[in-house]
Amino acid sequence: MKKVLSLFVLSGAVLGALFFLTQLSVPSASQGVRPVTLTPGDVIREGSVVSIEYTLTDEKGNLIESNVGKEPMTYIHGAGQIVPGLEKELTGMKAGEQKKVTVKPDEGYGSVNPDLLQELPKDKIPAEALKPGAVLMMNTPQGPIPIRIKEIRDKTVVVDLNNPLAGKTLTFDVKVLDIKSAS
Repeated sequence: MKKVLSLFVLSGAVLGALFFLTQLSVPSASQGVRPVTLTPGDVIREGSVVSIEYTLTDEKGNLIESNVGKEPMTYIHGAGQIVPGLEKELTGMKAGEQKKVTVKPDEGYGSVNPDLLQELPKDKIPAEALKPGAVLMMNTPQGPIPIRIKEIRDKTVVVDLNNPLAGKTLTFDVKVLDIKSAS
């Protein structure tokens, strides 16, 4: 975290989608995802390509995000593309089934890590983001990561590199829309 490549401000709506979707990635053959053959009425299992509709809320019932009435989220089951607690609970479900799933931090985005609070030079932060709670994206050699402004000091800014959903118990209201085999 020694070099800040670039920072840009994100809106709240874009940020919510980004955090959930940061779990998505395209698996490679070396990750052991085996294609499966599905028959009508089949269930979600490792290697299934699953399309879901979901509403995500926090422990107080506050809406974090929802794709209901929008494009479904599609992932490969067993490839680690969604939080482990949700993936575990979706195993065995059929298309058309709906379920409310509570995911504790240890099976979601983890606990808050105090080591992920860092100080950056104040002059490296865009002026419009110099307020506690502002969220920016920082480009790193590993790709962009979200950061939140925690505190403004005289010459530095304390930023939080924890995922904003870290330490939170999450509730997913999920409906399985489609299940296909991975190709």
